[in-house]
Amino acid sequence: MRSDNIKEGIARTPHRGLLMATGVSKKNMKAPFIGIASSFSDLVPGHIGMRDLERQIEKGIHSGGGQAFIFGVPAVCDGISMGHCGMRYSLPSRDLIADCVETVAQAHQLDGLILLSNCDKITPGMLIGALRINIPTIIVTAGPMLEGESKCEKLTMIKGSFEAVGKYRSGVIDKKRLLELEEESCPTAGSCQGMYTANTMACLTEVMGMSLPFCATSSAVSSKKRRIAFESGLQIVELVRQNLCPSDIINKDTLRNAIICDLAMGGSTNSFLHILAIANAGGIDVTLKDFEELSHKIHQVVKLDPAAVPTMTDFHKAGGVPALLKTLTDANIGIKNHKTVCGLNISEITKEAYINTDLIHPYDEPFTTKPGLGILYGNLATEGCVTKISGIDPSCYEFEGSAKTFDSEEEAMKALEDDKIKAGDIIIIRYEGPKGGPGMREMLAPTSLLVGKGLGTTCALITDGRFSGGTRGICIGHVCPEAANGGNIALIKDGDRIKIDINTRQINLLVSDVELEKRRKALKPFELKCKSGYLAKYAKNVQDASHGAIV
Repeated sequence: MRSDNIKEGIARTPHRGLLMATGVSKKNMKAPFIGIASSFSDLVPGHIGMRDLERQIEKGIHSGGGQAFIFGVPAVCDGISMGHCGMRYSLPSRDLIADCVETVAQAHQLDGLILLSNCDKITPGMLIGALRINIPTIIVTAGPMLEGESKCEKLTMIKGSFEAVGKYRSGVIDKKRLLELEEESCPTAGSCQGMYTANTMACLTEVMGMSLPFCATSSAVSSKKRRIAFESGLQIVELVRQNLCPSDIINKDTLRNAIICDLAMGGSTNSFLHILAIANAGGIDVTLKDFEELSHKIHQVVKLDPAAVPTMTDFHKAGGVPALLKTLTDANIGIKNHKTVCGLNISEITKEAYINTDLIHPYDEPFTTKPGLGILYGNLATEGCVTKISGIDPSCYEFEGSAKTFDSEEEAMKALEDDKIKAGDIIIIRYEGPKGGPGMREMLAPTSLLVGKGLGTTCALITDGRFSGGTRGICIGHVCPEAANGGNIALIKDGDRIKIDINTRQINLLVSDVELEKRRKALKPFELKCKSGYLAKYAKNVQDASHGAIV
C-alpha cells in the first residue's frame, strides 16, 4: 500500500506515533488509509448537510476494513458570490481545490480517496486533483435541493429569486410577493434545483463512472443519499484492493460519453470549461473540436429548469442518469461501454433502467433535434464561443441587433437597472474573461434581469465571461480570444451591428476587416487589474476558455 511509506519500518516510528495521536489503533495501522476530502461549509447551501454524509462515508470505510481521515477543501457558492467582486474567485477556486486534494493525498501517502463535493467548481476541481494523483477514488456529490413552493407556484432558485428581481423591477410583481418568493425558493440543503452547473457536473461525474448510480440525482436530504454515501465508503476499500484508479475509468471514450450526455440533457455551458480541464489533467486528447463535432449530431431528450418546469427531483423520479444513458445507448449514437467505480460497467447499470418517457424522451422523439449546447464561430469569436441552445426560444435562433458595450458586469447591470437597454440591443460585456476579469465571472444577474424584464427574446448578451447553468435567453459566452488578449470583442463600438445564427453556428460583427484593423491599431494594451494576491497569480498563468481556462 502507498501508506506503507508513512507507517512501515523502524524509521517510521515517529510517523506512527503521530498517527496514533490522531486516534489510529495499532490494528488499523495495517488498514488502507482512505482520505475523505470534504468541502463542508456553513456558507454554501449545497454543502451544509455534508457533516452527516461524512459520517456515513466514514462508517462505510471502517465497515469495509479501511481507516478514514477527513480533511477539508474550500467551497464557493456561486449564487452568493454572484454580482460582485467575489465571483472573480469562483472559477479560480477550481484549481485551488485540485491543489488541495493533490497536496493532502500526496503529503500523507493516502491509499484512496472519497471526494465529497456538490457545487459548481468543487466537483471538477476534485476530479482534476484525482486524475493528477491517480489513486483509487470515488466522488460523492451531496445532491440537489428540493424545489420550493409558494401559493402553489413551483419555485427554483433562479426563477424564485434572480428572475423575480427582474419581475419586480418591471412591475410584474410587488415587493411583498418578491419577499415571499425569496423566502421559499431555497427550502432545503442541496445544490440548486435545475440543470445548472452543479447538477450538470454531478450527472457527468456519474456518466464518467466516478460516482455510484443515482448519486447525481438523489436529493441532498434523502435517506438514499445517506445510503449512497455509506456504500461509497465500503466500495472505496474494495477499489484500493483492486488498485482501480481514475485513469482506468476516465479516458477519451468516457469524456465523449459525458459530452454526448451533456448535449442531450441541455447542461451548463460551464461543462465545456470543466471537461477540457479534466482532459488536460488526465493527458487525454479531448478538445473543443470534440464538442463541435458532437454538437451537430446529438438531439436533446431531457429538458429541465431553467429551460422548462421539471427539476432534478423530477429527473431522478424519471430514472436519472442510468435512464438517460440507456436512452442514448439504445439509440446507438456513440455511447461507449466502460468500467465504473461501482464495479459494474455502463451496459450492466443501464440493463434494467426504468425510463419515464414523458421527461426523458425517446431519441427519435426528442424535445428538439438540436443539442442543448452549441459552439459558434465567426469574426467575433475566431476561436469559438458557447451558448445554451436549450435556453433560447426557437424564434430567436437568428438574431441581429445593435451593440451596447460595457467593460464590466457592473456597468451593464447599471444600464439594465436604469432601463437603458431596449428591444433589439445586444449587450456586450467584455474584459470579464479568465485573464481580463480576472476569474471569468458568471453573468447570471444581467441575464436573469433581462428575462425578468421581459427582454429575454428581444435582446441578446455576448461576453468573454461565462454564464451560470441557470442562464436562459439569447446569451453567448466564453468568447475567444477574450478582450484582454486582443480579441475582436474588444474592438466593438456602440451601434455596431451583430448577427447571431444558431442554426449555422455563426456569430459575426458586421464591420469590415479594414475598419477592425484600424480599431486594433488604436487599442490600448491591456493591464492586469489585480497586482497582488491569488487573482494576480491566476491572471498571469491562466489560459483561455477554449482550453478550459487551465493554469
